[in-house]
Amino acid sequence: MMYDTLIRNALIIDGSNSPGYPGDVAILNGRIERIGDLHDARAAEEIDAQGHVLAPGFIDVHTHDDTVVIRQPQMLPKLSQGVTTVIVGNCGISASPVSLRGDPPDPMNLLGTCAAFVYPKFSDYRAAVEAANTTLNVAALVGHTALRSNHLDDLFRTATPDETAAMREQLRESLEAGALGLSTGLAYASAFSASTDEVMQLTEELTAFGAVYTTHLRSEFEPVLEAMDEAFQIGRHAKSPVIISHLKCAGAGNWGRSPQLLASLEQAAKTHPVGCDCYPYAASSSTLDLKQVTDAHRITITWSTPHPEMGGRDLMDIAAEWNLSLLDAARQLQPAGAVYYGMDEADVRRILAHPLSMVGSDGLPEDPFPHPRLWGAFPRVLGHFSRDVGLFALHTAVHKMTGLSASRFGLKERGEIREGHWADLVLFNPATIRDVADFNDPQRAAEGIEGVWVNGVLSYRDGQANGRREGRFLAREGDLRDGFQ
Repeated sequence: MMYDTLIRNALIIDGSNSPGYPGDVAILNGRIERIGDLHDARAAEEIDAQGHVLAPGFIDVHTHDDTVVIRQPQMLPKLSQGVTTVIVGNCGISASPVSLRGDPPDPMNLLGTCAAFVYPKFSDYRAAVEAANTTLNVAALVGHTALRSNHLDDLFRTATPDETAAMREQLRESLEAGALGLSTGLAYASAFSASTDEVMQLTEELTAFGAVYTTHLRSEFEPVLEAMDEAFQIGRHAKSPVIISHLKCAGAGNWGRSPQLLASLEQAAKTHPVGCDCYPYAASSSTLDLKQVTDAHRITITWSTPHPEMGGRDLMDIAAEWNLSLLDAARQLQPAGAVYYGMDEADVRRILAHPLSMVGSDGLPEDPFPHPRLWGAFPRVLGHFSRDVGLFALHTAVHKMTGLSASRFGLKERGEIREGHWADLVLFNPATIRDVADFNDPQRAAEGIEGVWVNGVLSYRDGQANGRREGRFLAREGDLRDGFQ
């Protein structure tokens, strides 16, 4: 038999959290056809992996790539670090189903201007992704804040019964059209006024579908444990798996509390399907939030609508130049984006290493001066944290961004190198892989990524995208509770 592609002499780390083994992989019609010693086999394209690692393509479980996958379908920041699938619609903000009355409310503006929001139904968004012929696979959550902005004339209150019913109907339609579940961003002002009961009523729609509930907690600061309890309460009410987004101990007063957070997660996991994602950096990035303005740690402005010239500068320096307090300077910069150096490295490592945590970049592609996680999150886990720091074995690092992620989000036949699975693959050099993007120069491709295949098609090789775009929309398949067994 003649295969489409044959990758020889690889160290196969298959995504199952098992150590790697030497072997060859044959691809046919977009799928992994055979694995083993294939020295007699032939293919139209043959690649000698020279002992480098062949892993499943990385699954970025936490992105805000909703509109950029359509408008810039080459997706170079993700493709260049070995990502083959992105999950969009996180933190309560999604591109669909959305019908704006004006400018997108904060933080929906992270996805672009009002011109980017042209998908009144989830099925419209799905069709647009399929028509865009994007490079990567795309799976999508529905954002709670998006639903609120469709039906509430005032986001600074909880929803009425009629508004909740209308949101439920849109969520149900979206789940029927293949959405993975519901995400919330309860920390943001546009959703903070939503009662726990409002969210619980919405999540009742998830039950019949076995869909997932993901949440940017109501607080990542001092009340974080109470916020986690709320998330678990909502999940239990809905009989729905819970994923806590970018679990962290935010704010200097919170540093060192990661053992408490992880104990809470473990306790909940004894009786309910729960997990979390995290990014491998001790700095966060979002819109400029007055509640987070402090002199306890550095804050860098990444963009500002009224003062674009301040992008890339520290808030403290801007305030001094303007002879204003930090808070007044922040007010004058809004709407704006910021990087907050508000976490402790020891907490980041503890959460990243925990068996219940997956890797997600939380990168912001619309940001003109983005957090380096947009270009570097996955190579940073493999190079810095696994190889250099020794936080976990390489096969565990790979599992946290492939097999674990696929099972949690019900991405069938992906996330592991198995015969019959889709050939989403990344070939990398374990000795040289590293994130190059940093806070001073954040838009730089990683080193050590030798090749990336999406649905069997080589799309990135030796530092270059080749323009081949074989990504697909991945609708929810089956009951996501099964992935937590």
